[in-house]
Amino acid sequence: MTVECVPNFSEGRDPVVIAALRHAVGRLLLDSTSDPDHNRSVLTFAGPPADVAAAALAAIAVAIERIDITRHAGVHPRLGSADVVPFVPMAGIALQQCAELAAEVADRIWTDLRVPVYLYEAAARRPECARLENVRRLALRGLPPDVGDTPHPTAGVCVVGARKFLVAWNINLRTNDLNAAQDIAKEIRESGGGLRAVKALGFALAARNQVQVSINLVDFEITPLHVVFEAVAARCLRRGIEIAGSELIGMIPAAALDASQGHDLHWENLRPEAILPESY
Repeated sequence: MTVECVPNFSEGRDPVVIAALRHAVGRLLLDSTSDPDHNRSVLTFAGPPADVAAAALAAIAVAIERIDITRHAGVHPRLGSADVVPFVPMAGIALQQCAELAAEVADRIWTDLRVPVYLYEAAARRPECARLENVRRLALRGLPPDVGDTPHPTAGVCVVGARKFLVAWNINLRTNDLNAAQDIAKEIRESGGGLRAVKALGFALAARNQVQVSINLVDFEITPLHVVFEAVAARCLRRGIEIAGSELIGMIPAAALDASQGHDLHWENLRPEAILPESY
């Protein structure tokens, strides 16, 4: 059985802390992506369930020790130092088994590290917590965690769950008009009446003097990458805005690229090591 874990940590600027997170994961690590404007790092690792759970807990422990969420600044929404920890089925394991693994890790995060946990997606215990964006909104309104109680004084809370593979992907625009990025994100995301399986937000990238449409494509078989890109491009064209490029966060299945073969997605950072083969 092979399970993937793709934790998002609220640190994308300090190379020492990022290196410590990578070291905690160890030999299972497949990829690490960090962004200073988001002030966020995404690690991707995979292996047998027990090994992946242990690596996740080790990295979360480093995050709790080294990242003070009360001093954090970045454009990406966050609730904690170890912000989101999803488990993804890859081979020989079902989504429900990943949900059970997520629940076990959540219990350990609270009992061993004293950080409360919300469970989301397939691991959610409450229907209102199935979507990550709902967890963020409701937690800030006082919804109690699923595991534990009082937020950690410097690490906040953690959101742990199980989900299918998604493509985390940003389209950067050659403008500093944040309203344009936010409007485009609202128009293309499913919750705004746009494309199915698309979540999107607009962010400012101060380090680049650009803005970004940040996308989570939760099912590339429903809506391929090129359909999303073309939807953003059409809206940019109407506004007289150029696309600077698109960047992958984490890793991408080969099948997602195959589904958009022949379409120029203006990749800035796609490299062979970031592509997950179908046989993994």
